[in-house]
Amino acid sequence: MAVLQALKNKSVDVLWVGGEGGMEADLVRREGIAYQAIPAAGLHGVGPLRLPGNALKLGRGLFVARRILRAYRPDVLFFTGGYVAVPVAMAGRNIPTLVYVPDIEPGLALKGISRYAEVIAVTAEASRQYFTETKAEVLVSGYPVRESLLAWTREDALEALNLRADEPVLLFFGGSKGARSINRALLHHLDGLLTLGQVVHITGRLDWEYVQEEHHRLPASMASRYHIFPYLHERMGAALRAADLVVARAGASTLGEFPAFGVPAILVPYPHAWRYQKVNADYLASEGAAILLEDADLWGKLLLTVQALFEHPERLQAMREVMHSLHRPAAARQIGQALLTLGERKTA
Repeated sequence: MAVLQALKNKSVDVLWVGGEGGMEADLVRREGIAYQAIPAAGLHGVGPLRLPGNALKLGRGLFVARRILRAYRPDVLFFTGGYVAVPVAMAGRNIPTLVYVPDIEPGLALKGISRYAEVIAVTAEASRQYFTETKAEVLVSGYPVRESLLAWTREDALEALNLRADEPVLLFFGGSKGARSINRALLHHLDGLLTLGQVVHITGRLDWEYVQEEHHRLPASMASRYHIFPYLHERMGAALRAADLVVARAGASTLGEFPAFGVPAILVPYPHAWRYQKVNADYLASEGAAILLEDADLWGKLLLTVQALFEHPERLQAMREVMHSLHRPAAARQIGQALLTLGERKTA
């Protein structure tokens, strides 16, 4: 979406293709962007009972994608990942293509789609190693971040979330559904964490009612320092602007949003999925911008890790500076310009 916002003053016509029943449909249409859905399903890591049905769905998706491309006749295809992109890429393999890889290591879908690409944009130089055999141009663009997310000042952010300016702010979140292990570890260590600063806890939908019950049990003096939300859509930028330290999973957005705000992080990769979160966390930790904490170590090490950082503010400041140095503010414009250049080549 950040790339499309960067192209808003250009004469471009956009069609967004997503999966059937996908969560993005309403968000895309609210932005005034045309949307069409196709059937699609993953094949990697799927059990034998589901594999035939998913393969059939992928075939149906290829048929629908061909029909969409014949009707729309795009000059350029732009992919950012997910198995939904596979049938569209296969159907449009003769159309100029730009692939953006948000994570450090590309997933299998993007790795496959990149074979058809003229340009592969990556978040960091560390991703180049995965494309040594490609003929495509590899553009180190950085992670495109929405302008609206960055619009918050710290003063406005503190006011929006009812936070004090004279105490540190600890931000915890685990994605739209939430991260149960982070939620439960936070509650286990809540007394100690609240002695260090104010806590903003974005629970996700998964544990919202449980966290509410725990919040109600707190004495008023502690409850006023513990700010809970099931999610923060428009105010997510406020939470990141206010935070002095964030504890979160290590999805692709951490590579863009945390550097954009210069917020140091304790990253807890999700342990029950492919390794991309671990690779993201390793990258930020190796740069000195974050600390990696394994999910299994949360209960034993969370409070100690946070305490160590607050007891050594010079280290926290060093992490903040390194994190901010990883931000590439022109990422969306660079990717947008690359798309326009591919379109101009096609037209010529």
